[in-house]
Amino acid sequence: MLLPEPFILTMPNTARGTDPHSVRGLIAGDGLRMHLQPIIELASQRVFGHEALVRTRADCAWRTPEQLFAAAAREGCTLELELACVRTALGVRQQETVHGLLFINVSATALVQRALDTASQGWQGARQAQTMPLAGVVLELTEHERVHDLDALQQALALWRGAGAALALDDFGDGRSSLRLWSELRPEYVKIDKYFTQQVHENGHKLQTLRALQHLADTFGAQLVAEGVEHADELRVLRDMGIPLAQGYLFGRPEPAAVHELPPPALAVLREREIAVLPEGHRVVNRSLTARTLLITAPALTPRHTNEDALELFRRHPHLNAVAIVDGERAVGLLARRTLQEQAMHRYFRELRGRNPCLTLANRQPLCVEVHTPIEHLTEVLTSADQTYLRDGFILTDHGRYVGLGTGEQLVRRVTEARIEAARHANPLTSLPGNVPLTLHIERLLQNGEPFTACYADLNHFKAFNDHYGYWRGDEMIRLQARCLSAACDPRRDFIGHVGGDDFVLLMQSPDWEQRLLTAVHSFNEQARALYDEAARAAGGIMAEDRHGTLRFHPLTTVSIGVLRVQPGHYRTAEQVASAAAHAKHQAKLNSCGLYRLDSTPASTVPSASGAADDPVLDTAAGARQ
Repeated sequence: MLLPEPFILTMPNTARGTDPHSVRGLIAGDGLRMHLQPIIELASQRVFGHEALVRTRADCAWRTPEQLFAAAAREGCTLELELACVRTALGVRQQETVHGLLFINVSATALVQRALDTASQGWQGARQAQTMPLAGVVLELTEHERVHDLDALQQALALWRGAGAALALDDFGDGRSSLRLWSELRPEYVKIDKYFTQQVHENGHKLQTLRALQHLADTFGAQLVAEGVEHADELRVLRDMGIPLAQGYLFGRPEPAAVHELPPPALAVLREREIAVLPEGHRVVNRSLTARTLLITAPALTPRHTNEDALELFRRHPHLNAVAIVDGERAVGLLARRTLQEQAMHRYFRELRGRNPCLTLANRQPLCVEVHTPIEHLTEVLTSADQTYLRDGFILTDHGRYVGLGTGEQLVRRVTEARIEAARHANPLTSLPGNVPLTLHIERLLQNGEPFTACYADLNHFKAFNDHYGYWRGDEMIRLQARCLSAACDPRRDFIGHVGGDDFVLLMQSPDWEQRLLTAVHSFNEQARALYDEAARAAGGIMAEDRHGTLRFHPLTTVSIGVLRVQPGHYRTAEQVASAAAHAKHQAKLNSCGLYRLDSTPASTVPSASGAADDPVLDTAAGARQ
């Protein structure tokens, strides 16, 4: 297909009278060069295309594109420079040296001003005043923030697309990009800003952002290109997420010649059979869970009401622990039922104080909470030295206007529920992933169809230690367990989750998993001795009550790990893997051995573990200490 007439452009002859040391002189003297950086299709492991990036000669005063365009802006020839870059890039395309698509940067200003200019003007192809097809060319729209006339831009893009070109949004997410622009222009490609790609293997929030962009890409029918990929760990995450295209130094720097094959390090990553361990971000507390969920619509008194009025109100509303005293719409006090009843028990209270204003017995500095306050912000009430608010409740307001009451009982329940939900994602003691991420990772391993090792670690004689030394030192023991087990994991291959109490699950792809686990067992058993006092270490244990209340000797705490070698096809669900791993753990504890290996069998043949109901694996509770 030939380029539509509006794109035909004969570039003005600027060679004569042009300062050779100016940007215009550089353009007239054909001083621009195009370097090509490969764009990779991850699933097929092939070169998908290249991005054309302008460079100058070695003796040029402007060594970088940023310096070049800054000089053009000072000379007032930015548009001329951009047109020359497009012309040079199209020339590279015409030489048929570029494998796949060619991505060319172009601003919205240039598109609108030149594509819709007079019929005698338009874009310059590789040959002056000749038409040229644009099939295989992708226009990368830059400077999104300068799109002021969306209708004009859409008309210009219609001409480009009519000539066979596709559209890409460049650097999406860099602060200048627009979701509306994505929705209106419907680009075929969206290039994700390198900020979200770099270190994505260590940043759960970046991972979640990429997942959100994947959802948008599915909605709008676009393919994502991850820019700035420099490290193998980043590529592993992008590969496992299903990001279709990627670009960065890991695949090649901009060079004069096109690339036709992937470099061996990148190819090796794409051919790996192991899955990446995806990072877990700190779970964002549910912002929709606010103090409004605590609201009890309750009647109020005014400062003019008496103690007799308050007694009558409490008689008519036996469920109320307190009543607000409101002047207009503003709460000025909180009268507790217990306070009034204690006073009413005194002889002659009704005769002497019954007609007094109820405000005289009220707390005149009550806790007032806005209904929009997130629940987690109220946890300070639970831990404050003043427990009056837990007993008597507090006042709820909407922009300072009284709307009702809240009780300490409701607050404790809501905060507890929120903490349990958060613990399912990350254990509060060790900050390691909880049940939900653990389940998702097992499912990914099963879908991958490769063997892996599921390990269930539990402490021996920990309850006696915890009862004898107290929870503070018990927490130290669990944190030591977490450190030793984490040290056994290769963070690129192995996943560790804390499912509650002293129960940990490791999902390992490392080929030397057995030696890693033996090292962890030895390290923990040695270091755990230091948490006992000298007498206990000398005796080899402590005297403490067992689960039945019988005083007996308990050896020093050690760790047992049940190991399940999972073979493809033996298990269909994460629950089946967890159940088999729990069985292996029970065998390890029964045999008093550091490691107990159980080779996987079809899930229907795995016996139920004795006491498995006590195991918190894949359960919603944080788990009691065992």
